[in-house]
Amino acid sequence: MNDPLQIAGRTFRSRLMLGTGKYRSAEEMKAALEASGTEIVTVAIRRLPLDQPGGKTLLDEIDLSRYVILPNTAGCATPEEALRIARLARALGLPEWIKLEVIPDPKYLLPDPIGTLEAARQLIAEGFAVLPYINDDPVLARRLQEIGCATVMPLASPIGSGQGMVNFEQIKIIIEQATVPVVVDAGLGAPSDAALAMEIGSDAVLVNTAIAQAGDPARMAAAFKLGVEAGRLAYRAGRIPKRPYASASSPLEGVVR
Repeated sequence: MNDPLQIAGRTFRSRLMLGTGKYRSAEEMKAALEASGTEIVTVAIRRLPLDQPGGKTLLDEIDLSRYVILPNTAGCATPEEALRIARLARALGLPEWIKLEVIPDPKYLLPDPIGTLEAARQLIAEGFAVLPYINDDPVLARRLQEIGCATVMPLASPIGSGQGMVNFEQIKIIIEQATVPVVVDAGLGAPSDAALAMEIGSDAVLVNTAIAQAGDPARMAAAFKLGVEAGRLAYRAGRIPKRPYASASSPLEGVVR
């Protein structure tokens, strides 16, 4: 099915993005990337050991000719920190698009809406394509679109929680009002969660913990790939409406009596 995903002027076949944290080994990460069919891979710039000249980093383990690197500002608690990390990613020669995370809360890891909007506005002014991680907040999503963000990335549930799609209605509103791709990010625990996110009209999902911490990350990545594809197909096919009553599968006219 010809159904490409378009973000910031680039076209992708896969609607599954993968994070690179929490894997037990580089080998498991690379096998998961391969099995997932992903084309976009996020990397936390702040967590790279850049203070070790000549040392090997996570970027050395990823085939940069095959995957588009989406730098992220994970670990940043303030807009100022996020701006610094985004500029560092640019200095490293990475693509000038950034997954913006401003997370001051170390326990629940919920994003700061005011700080995110502030940082996004400045990064856009500096020429970045900004993909902001946000709560399932339709008003904030609309504001971020209005200032020129390339996507909005609402959480399904808290990062790493595996709770799945907790609040469908808020994300449905974000999707309904969207003028840019909506990427459900964080909290997905199983391929069925990804399928549900896609069935309601999300353009893509981003998964990390559910794959990286699985017993077999490569198999789980393959399962998420199928879940995303199934959900997207179902969305495009158009599901039947829910009814409060039964509806016979076979017609009643002309039955033998």
